[in-house]
Amino acid sequence: MYPALSVLEQLQTEFATSNLELLWVGGEGGMEETLVKRAGIPYRSIPAAGVHGVGLRALPRNIVKLARGFFASRKILKEFRPDALFFTGGYIAAPMALAGMRIPALLYVPDIEPALALTTIARFADRIAVTAAESLNYFSSRARVIETGYPVRKELTKWDRAEARAVFHLHEQKPVLLVTGGSRGARSINQAVLHHLPSLLEMAQVIHISGELDWPVVEAAARERSGANRGDYHAYPYLHEEMGAALRAADLVLSRAGASSVGEYPLLGLPAVLVPYPHAWRYQKVNADYLVKRGAAVLLEDETLKEKLLETVQRLLSEPDLLAKMRANASALARPQAARAIAGQLAELAKEAKS
Repeated sequence: MYPALSVLEQLQTEFATSNLELLWVGGEGGMEETLVKRAGIPYRSIPAAGVHGVGLRALPRNIVKLARGFFASRKILKEFRPDALFFTGGYIAAPMALAGMRIPALLYVPDIEPALALTTIARFADRIAVTAAESLNYFSSRARVIETGYPVRKELTKWDRAEARAVFHLHEQKPVLLVTGGSRGARSINQAVLHHLPSLLEMAQVIHISGELDWPVVEAAARERSGANRGDYHAYPYLHEEMGAALRAADLVLSRAGASSVGEYPLLGLPAVLVPYPHAWRYQKVNADYLVKRGAAVLLEDETLKEKLLETVQRLLSEPDLLAKMRANASALARPQAARAIAGQLAELAKEAKS
């Protein structure tokens, strides 16, 4: 979702004086609709559901949802009459891709390895934008594939370090560890951090973004903190505008290895400890390996996280030269013009459709 918002933000900037019209088509309900409308973009919803890995009991119901989504998509396309379509993935895009087969389309693949839904949608796309050159290996027709990098929201990069640290009332006596698991959180990461929290606070200030699901437990732990290091623990269920400040203030981040880790951490030069989500296909493991092989991150397996977390964080924070090298390696992977590159591809497709 955030990569798409970044590209649309770029389109709005570059075509502010033209008759640019945008429409976001997403799923019914959920946080997506709230965030899109907050960005000032009109929103329409369609029914959709996944079919890959779904049990036999749920499969017929999900197929019916996809069919309903297809007809809803056709209706939206007939009313809106777009010059180009932009897909960023997920099963929610499948009905629209099928309904809009005759409309020029650009697909953006955020993960290094495309998910099954994306490889399916890629068949309908005129052009495919990818985060890194390694993604080229997953497409048979490379002529349509353009390496652009990962588009990052401008609001994430507006902070300098002093401003960012002031947001969280951080001091300079200890480094800063950022812990984040996304909007819903990462339970094993939250549990491991709470288990080692007293020791972590001996060596670092901790910004802990727990996600909504574990927030009651994390909030209780924050309330119960006492002692000299109590003020060094900063817990939140989720951050919106302040997320860029958290990333800029941090010396090290502990997180899953979603697609954003491949784009946001390099752009901000942030060394990472990555814990790929184990109960899914290998997309996060491939993302983590991409950064680890380039010296920008360390990988911890989920099953050994609690055992190895403290030792890993202590080793990295106690070696400034190592952190500096990881920071430089991460920065070398940054693609700050990714949103502009993708927006340019979309503008070209729309222009070709009108000519």
